[in-house]
Amino acid sequence: MNTSSSNAPSASSKSKAMVFPLKRMKGTGQPLPLWRKASIIVMAAWLASCARLPLPPPAPAGAEPPTAVRPDDSDPLPPPRLLGKSRWVPVRWAELPGFEEDTLFEAWNAWIKSCERPGPVFASLCGEVRRLSIASGAEQRAWMVARLQPYRVESLQGAADGLLTSYYEPVLRASRQPGAGYGVPLYRPPASLGSRKPWFSRQEIDTLPEARAALRGREIAWVSDPVEVMSLHIQGSGRLNITEPDGSQRTVRVAYAGSNDQPFRSITQWLAEQGEGKMPAPWVDSTKAWAAKNPQRVQPMLWSNPRYIFFQEQPLSDFDAGFGPKGAQGVALTPGRSIAVDPGSIPYGTPVWLASRGGAANLQKLVLAQDTGSAIVGAVRADYFAGTGLDAGQMASRVNQPLRLWALWPK
Repeated sequence: MNTSSSNAPSASSKSKAMVFPLKRMKGTGQPLPLWRKASIIVMAAWLASCARLPLPPPAPAGAEPPTAVRPDDSDPLPPPRLLGKSRWVPVRWAELPGFEEDTLFEAWNAWIKSCERPGPVFASLCGEVRRLSIASGAEQRAWMVARLQPYRVESLQGAADGLLTSYYEPVLRASRQPGAGYGVPLYRPPASLGSRKPWFSRQEIDTLPEARAALRGREIAWVSDPVEVMSLHIQGSGRLNITEPDGSQRTVRVAYAGSNDQPFRSITQWLAEQGEGKMPAPWVDSTKAWAAKNPQRVQPMLWSNPRYIFFQEQPLSDFDAGFGPKGAQGVALTPGRSIAVDPGSIPYGTPVWLASRGGAANLQKLVLAQDTGSAIVGAVRADYFAGTGLDAGQMASRVNQPLRLWALWPK
């Protein structure tokens, strides 16, 4: 989730696809993963109320789109569309890599989430989207072909290739009280946050009496490791396995609630400028290892990023646990099916076909544009929400690879 945007929660502010949810086969006795539980709950609520393939090589410049292979995709193509920072070129469904193979039901949870706050263009489709939550993949595919038109997203200059990165929701151990190794606070926004722009820098927050006085009593919890806290600030939200004063433990979410409006600076870039070289992924682990060897340089490293994030605590129910934090659209993110985009290129709530091949993952799948971030700029640019926890973080930190996008727009 983005920490570099001055608006609601958004995608990661650094270049970092995805952690695929593990399926459990019948008869194994293995528990259902959280996202699967959430899927069952969503489906039950609705009923009560009513392969990874490599991308094909790029087509030669000026080549015609592939001939349709679906008999239900033969209508004349509409004209191209210009949308802010992007140019949308209409194509046949056959151009979308892996369209016939994607497990669409996994994306339907994200689509239903978008229907909680749909834009005017997609609001009229939400009733059908909800009804199709229990449909077969073939029925969902046929509906998409009948109701939506795919557009290849390009820059205004005609470039169809872009960049995919990934972000996640970290999980940290924390305490309600300082001490016993817990000494790094997480703060709610200070009352004076709007009185000056930008607010105090990270270094000033740590050193100036005026800044420290403004934050006194605003502590949510304390965490032990400053590098992990920096990661939480970069991602913009996370979960705390928190120890209460009575010794009990519970898990809560801390979501983005504001920033000091200072510029974001990359910690890894600072380390490279100091002659340390690039930190290998996952950067949190490698940076923590560097910090252990260089304790006298940890504070200057942290201060090199003046941007500071404030949080709000949110309860975390069993249902919420299957989803991520709310993105800029105002709906909870779905692991593996939500992306952050530049809303000047792709509006929030738009279903998008994503295709990306790289060392971290090969992806060809339906996703929903539900978030943004200050580093997510341009027509063919996306940040992929990998999920929650260590595995998601390790995967997300390795993603920095080529991308193509197709916006799916109502006919």
